[in-house]
Amino acid sequence: MNERPVLTEGLTRREALNRTTSAVQLAALASLLQDDLPAAGRSVREGCDVAPRAKSVIYLFLSGGASHVDTFDYKPTLNRLDGQPMPREIIKDHEFAMITTDNPLIKGSPWAFRPFGESGRMVSELFPHLSQVVDEMTFVHSLHSETFNHDPAVMFMNTGSVQFDRPSLGAWLSYGLGSENRDLPAFVVLASGVNLQPLLESYWGAGFLPTRHQGVQFRSQGDPVLFLSNPPGVDRRQRREQLDLLGWMNERHLQRVGDPEIATRIAQYEMAFRMQSSMPELMSISDESESTHKLYGTSQGEVSFANNCLLARRMVERGVRFIQLYDKGWDQHDNMVRDHSRQCRGIDRGAAALITDLKQRGLLDETLIVCCSEFGRTPIAQGEGGEWGRDHHPYGFTVWLAGGGIKRGTAYGATDEFGYFAVEDRVEVHDLNATILHCLGIEHKRLTFRYQGRDFRLTDVGGRIVSEILA
Repeated sequence: MNERPVLTEGLTRREALNRTTSAVQLAALASLLQDDLPAAGRSVREGCDVAPRAKSVIYLFLSGGASHVDTFDYKPTLNRLDGQPMPREIIKDHEFAMITTDNPLIKGSPWAFRPFGESGRMVSELFPHLSQVVDEMTFVHSLHSETFNHDPAVMFMNTGSVQFDRPSLGAWLSYGLGSENRDLPAFVVLASGVNLQPLLESYWGAGFLPTRHQGVQFRSQGDPVLFLSNPPGVDRRQRREQLDLLGWMNERHLQRVGDPEIATRIAQYEMAFRMQSSMPELMSISDESESTHKLYGTSQGEVSFANNCLLARRMVERGVRFIQLYDKGWDQHDNMVRDHSRQCRGIDRGAAALITDLKQRGLLDETLIVCCSEFGRTPIAQGEGGEWGRDHHPYGFTVWLAGGGIKRGTAYGATDEFGYFAVEDRVEVHDLNATILHCLGIEHKRLTFRYQGRDFRLTDVGGRIVSEILA
């Protein structure tokens, strides 16, 4: 087998731009500006036997750390032993982010669990809407991570590395599969929630990939994209003339220095010009039916998770490859009952509506939905007497998936009776990312990019496909 990396977009274009004639340089530029950019995706799919089940991904990221033992990972032992010290054999040699006491106490869940659906999945009363679509979902209860601090944990979940300057999952998919819509980015980011932990642009960055693969953050209030609109006194014709002049100058500079980022910049200018026409129609949800607004609980002009879920469905319809919805405010150290109730209430209806809406439109089978946090929450109380919240917990937590390529109404893996360690069918972050790529028809070991003398991939040197959760 040819050991050369399948995906050589960056190398090939760099060689073309540095070593060949101006005509070929312009041809390379034209490949960036064409209506569709699936060349890399064709290389991936020609290089492996994976049949794609999903075309798009909607990734719901609960930033700050949702508590698995209060939502989907039912642990009756915690309530039975509530207020008692956690056994030393469980927590020995463990370092915590915020807990300082030597004798932390077990904290039971304040919320009741009961089975739902034909699958009988146990769901907390915090999710009255999601519990109604549980038969469409698969729960992985054995996910575990490498770090308990927010920023590196979010980086690791999104890029497969705790280091900066690594491409995010969405950027890898943009690079590997390109875009299905010439007027919209392949990778879009939307945010909602309470500002507790900052959202860093590195979470959706392109790293060492060409910068056109980075996520573009849309806003659901005001201008959808900052600085996209023309300044006062400049109409569309004038803007077109300005871009033509700028493009001509950039092309001349590209011919002189051969830097592929110049071609990327030209392509981004052209995309921004087209987005001036496509964005207003996309971001206005006023044309949605009354029944759809009732389903999601949305209203025009709001900044909310529900609005972002509806916008995500509209983007899937228009061929956006990867939509990531960040919901902030899940870092609940002070008052867990108040704060966790608020956060779960904020996502419950919108996430359930997204599953229902995609299914009734025939889009769920080709859209993969993923929902997780950077880590879970400790089954022990952070404060004295158990009155505070729960601490950061990367040793075992839950992610749920639904849609394209995923089994319906099942669960995989398990934590121990305390919800502390992932002990059965453990799933690493690289495994989750390998499985996501598989659902889109990508063999994760072949999706590579040569940088600083070595081939990098999203799953680094690990990653296995969790075939047990695949349909």
